[in-house]
Amino acid sequence: MPHMPQPFSLDTNSPEISIVVPLFNEQENIAELYRRLSQSLTALGRSFEMILVNDGSRDATPQLLDQIRAEDEHVVVLHLSRNFGHQAAISAGIDHTRGNAVIVMDGDLQDPPEVLDRLIEAWREGHDVVYAVRTQRKEGLAKRLGYALFYRLFRAISDIDIPLDSGDFCLMDRAVVETLRRLPERQRFVRGLRSFVGFRQTGITYERGGRNAGKPKYTFRALVRLALDGLIGFSGVPLNLVTYLGMAMAMLAALWTIGLAGHCITNHVAPAGWASTILVVLYTSAVQLVSLGIVSEYIRRIFLETKQRPTYIVRALRRREPPPLLSLPRSSSSGHFLSAA
Repeated sequence: MPHMPQPFSLDTNSPEISIVVPLFNEQENIAELYRRLSQSLTALGRSFEMILVNDGSRDATPQLLDQIRAEDEHVVVLHLSRNFGHQAAISAGIDHTRGNAVIVMDGDLQDPPEVLDRLIEAWREGHDVVYAVRTQRKEGLAKRLGYALFYRLFRAISDIDIPLDSGDFCLMDRAVVETLRRLPERQRFVRGLRSFVGFRQTGITYERGGRNAGKPKYTFRALVRLALDGLIGFSGVPLNLVTYLGMAMAMLAALWTIGLAGHCITNHVAPAGWASTILVVLYTSAVQLVSLGIVSEYIRRIFLETKQRPTYIVRALRRREPPPLLSLPRSSSSGHFLSAA
């Protein structure tokens, strides 16, 4: 039987703030990211640690991170054994934090470190989760439109209350982090899980900038997969849609049959028209295939969960002092160690 994660307990060496930054092929941004993060965190006057997660990068990102770690005791570098994806990298970083509050942000500097003080201020006022709401995005029109449609659709059909235009950029209290770590599912959609656990939540607004350098790592396919993770993981509406489609098709077939029978009786002619028959067959087949695809996606997720594979695998953990035993990731649901150094 796999064991559940042990309760986390802060010690006197634990920092007040932990920053989790997932990185994949971000060699162009690392130096500026580290400079601005260090500047913003130092200005706060609070103890902190940076958890920089190398999500299987194939450029110079691993070497640059190890170099920074060697020069700064506040930096913790987590090397994953391969690219597991953005949400898995965030989960890996969260599992290795030790702070009273944990901040998650992207490594391309679209989430500006200069607003960290506002997140922390709201946390100090008594909120357990402080999520950042994007008031403006400096991205292409198609991408902005896609994000806007997704968040509104997600909120409309979700089983939980999802804040509009809020991504992974947020601050979470240690109690929230420990609750997230105990959730058993492996297909993680962090912003959805963050809303699911509840606690006292509030939002702050900020202007999301463009990438500092390099190319976006979220391809169209990856964005679609992320959207499906959220829609399927937190809503039963797609399954209900299959039922509604079946009922609509049954009603349409019944009306068509009645109309056709009336036409034949009134005009004393046999049914004619192969084109209409082919169209009905094609339409019915399309509905069946779409329904099968929706059901198959839910079955796929059941299959992935029952295999109980870890969300991520850690190749190496590099920090100045040995990590406390109780800060290791849960073996039952999140991650697995190959080695630590």
